[in-house]
Amino acid sequence: MYVFTSITNNYLPKARILGQSLKNYHPDWKFVVVVSETLHESIKINEEPFDQVLTIHDLNIPHLKSWIFKHTIMEICTAVKGPAAAFIAETTGTDKLMYIDPDIAVFDSLGDISKKLDEFPIILTPHQTKRETNLRDVLNNEVCFLKHGVYNLGFFAVKCEGQGLEFLTWYRDRLLEFCYIDFDWGLYTDQRWCDLAPALFDKLFIFRDPGYNVARWNLSQRQLDKNGSGKFVVDGQPLRFFHFSGYDSGQGINEIVRYVDKDHVLHELWSWYTKKLNENGQAELGDLPWNYSFFSSGNKVIPAMNKLYRERSDLQKAFPDPFLNDGTLNCYENWYAHEYPVNPDNNPTKTRFDAVIQSAKDLLYQIYLLFFGKKIH
Repeated sequence: MYVFTSITNNYLPKARILGQSLKNYHPDWKFVVVVSETLHESIKINEEPFDQVLTIHDLNIPHLKSWIFKHTIMEICTAVKGPAAAFIAETTGTDKLMYIDPDIAVFDSLGDISKKLDEFPIILTPHQTKRETNLRDVLNNEVCFLKHGVYNLGFFAVKCEGQGLEFLTWYRDRLLEFCYIDFDWGLYTDQRWCDLAPALFDKLFIFRDPGYNVARWNLSQRQLDKNGSGKFVVDGQPLRFFHFSGYDSGQGINEIVRYVDKDHVLHELWSWYTKKLNENGQAELGDLPWNYSFFSSGNKVIPAMNKLYRERSDLQKAFPDPFLNDGTLNCYENWYAHEYPVNPDNNPTKTRFDAVIQSAKDLLYQIYLLFFGKKIH
């Protein structure tokens, strides 16, 4: 079994916890970390709980810089899962492959998943397996699943043959082209795509064991507790893995406290995760910016720039490396600044000096057009 996760450098502490907890129960399984940027210089691979580290540059993605720029950080860490899964399946020759989100920790054996893959080529877990019983939770959970996807793609598993390989090919191709958060298009990264999977792949298995993928979105219907041996259990069954989604933003614990009181064992679990993060370098690594959040000039890329670029093939053709700013007007950052200038009167962060600089840029742009005649609309 190969297990992989997808991160940027600031999620290395989380990936370490996942790797450590996975190896507690499955020391013979291979754990691969896919990093969507250059690996941070402080990382010593031989000291990590990883069997292999791949960066986004290893995955043979065509027009890589252009492809990356079309995505936000959340979108890219999801989009890379498709080509990474196909790459690992192809290059390792493994017969079984599992994806687990980095903000997950394993608390018991996942051997049942491996056994199920002997019967079924694809395994998904739904966000929830029981109907909600009050309006508040219907709105918070069931309506939310209609928007964000029925299945939580923080986990999936495939057998690397037959319909499992067909799924990986389909999954890779869709994520290469359409892994965005765009509700107008009905897209939410990979999750809305996998709403189609049970219809497209008739041998797919929906895994409903309450101990798997326990998270804030199903605690309204799952009872987390401890048994007499001090082990975490869910509805009396072993807790297999817990998804600490929303940890950094605070959304996770804020939603969870709706369902538990201050003495609930969930707080012990959350405190355990905080302690583990601190032990694994959260203070040093947790706030690292993503390399691809910035142009080569050092200026920050804003989401509107990503969105415009991915929607316009002319921009992709004109600026194959949109991150590059060589100091001329023939680069995406400066083109965008000219075509979509910020009005200093409507933006308190802009100063008169900024307005003067913009005027100078406009003049240079006109001179450039006069001599070279290239304009992108």
